[in-house]
Parts: sequence; C-alpha cells; structure tokens
Amino acid sequence: MLDNVLETCKFVVENANHVKINYEKAKELIDELLVFDNVHYLTKVPYGVYDMSTKDIVNFLLIYDSIDFSFWGDPKWTIDANGKNLDGGIALLHCIFHLFKDRDSLEVYKQLEKMTLEEFKEILKGNVDIPLLEKRYHIVTSIAKIVNHKMNGNFYDYIKDMNIDKQIFETIIKNFHSFEDTRTYQGQTIYFYKLAQLLTSDILHVMKIKEQKIVDYSNLLGCADYKIPQVMQGFGILEYDTTLSSLLEVKTEIKENSEYEVEIRSSMIVVIQYIWEQIDKKIDRIEINDFIWSKGQDKTKKYKPYHLTRTTSY
Repeated sequence: MLDNVLETCKFVVENANHVKINYEKAKELIDELLVFDNVHYLTKVPYGVYDMSTKDIVNFLLIYDSIDFSFWGDPKWTIDANGKNLDGGIALLHCIFHLFKDRDSLEVYKQLEKMTLEEFKEILKGNVDIPLLEKRYHIVTSIAKIVNHKMNGNFYDYIKDMNIDKQIFETIIKNFHSFEDTRTYQGQTIYFYKLAQLLTSDILHVMKIKEQKIVDYSNLLGCADYKIPQVMQGFGILEYDTTLSSLLEVKTEIKENSEYEVEIRSSMIVVIQYIWEQIDKKIDRIEINDFIWSKGQDKTKKYKPYHLTRTTSY
C-alpha cells in the first residue's frame, strides 16, 4: 500500500495543471538537512509523555493521531491550559494526554467506547467547538470499540512484536477505516495515508526510544498535510499558478479532492522523494519530512498562508 503512494503522486505531478516543482530550490535545503538533529517531537512536549509505559503511550497515540486534523477556523479553536492558550495539534495533544495521564489505557478505552458526544465535547472544550467535532467523536468511539472487542482493549499488545513500518502501517489501515486517505485525480485513485504514516512513525520512535528496539521506518514516504507544502512554497520549491496563489492569499477554502488539493499534496511527496535520492538515501524520508515540518515551526520565518481544506485526512 505504501508503494501506491509514491507511484500515484508521481502521476499527479506529471499531469499537474496548477503546481510545479522547482528542483533546484529543493537542493538548497540539503546541507542543513544533513546536520539536522531529528529529535522526536513527543520528547519535547511539556507533559511527560515518555514517562508513561510504552503500552500506554502507543494506546494514547492511536487516539491522538486518529483525530489530529483540520484545526483552522475563524475564530480558531483554542483551549486554556493552566492560563496559557494553546491551539492546533498541541492543544489536542494536551486534551487527549490528560485523558490518559496516570490511568491504565485499557480503562480509558472502555470509557471512550461508551462516552456520549457531550462528554467528548467536554474533553475538547475550548473557546469554540473544535471543527468536525462529531466526526472526531465517531472516529474515537469506533476505534475504541474495535480495540476493545478485537484486540482485548490493548492496541499496543496487538502490534508490540512488529518493528517494521509496513507491518504496523498495514495493520492500521486494515483495522481502522478512518485512516483511509485517498483522492481521485484524472480518473485515477491517488494514495496519501497521512495519519497512518504519522502514527506508524510515532509508534516506531516510541519503541526505539523507550525500549531500545531496532526499528525500520525506511518505507514511510511523508505526511502530506498543509504545513509542509507551506514551507516548500516559502522556499520556492513549490510554485503555484496565479489562480491557486490568489485563492491562498485571500484564504479561500480549497475543496477536498479538488485538483488544487491533490496537486499540492502529491508534489510534497515527490519533493521528499527527490531530496532523498539526492542525498543517496543517507537518512530516511520520514526524517526529511520531519525536518521540513520543523522549519514551519520557526516563528521568525513568515510564510504565505497554507491551503485551507476541511478534511479528516490532515
């Protein structure tokens, strides 16, 4: 299934109408990339995630990554975390982590399967309702039900002997339909699997750090979202035509499965593949992905607006 991602994204890039790749600009990132210290993001969040057992971290990540999507809005969803306003993925992480903190994750899953929409809304309580609240609710309760009834309440136990990305990735896709992430472009199905790749990467990093396991995430291709294309455009790697650029400038919503959206996401995957080949595959593609994502966290750099697509994929 991962092989389909690159193959179909290349098809989009070869036939794209609105997005072009400037490969020379992509080369300019290489020197910095090769000295990048890729510290897994969970080690840097201020909640002590790694203080939990591997079992509880992995079970937490399944829920967190499954609904880690589409935070934009006006006003933007924010939460009050001990007097500090948080938004986006870090706000979601705060909410879900505190649901698992100091508890056995098996008990949390029992709660999640039976909780009401109002209870879920309270978990994610903010200044406004989080976008796609009901869809997130149905994803979480569905996943909890599958884990409880098929995996004896413990997703970690189900995958703990796997250390290769393809094994974990295919297990995620096979068991949890909410991780499906495909589009249609010029009559062909295009594959991305952003959240499934993210979850696979997160799990393998946790196993590597917590248990010193030898893991393999060399088959992961990249997490096609909105932030990494934004950074790539900022560095001149992705070039958008006049129409698409104008839509982004005024923050017009780009429809899911539109040519614009599919071309942006596909181009991102192909750029990562190109950089990987240029550096003779010295580091894995998911690490290139993380490096470019980290550039987007630099608040001193001003980027043009990212594309706004309301979706459960990213």
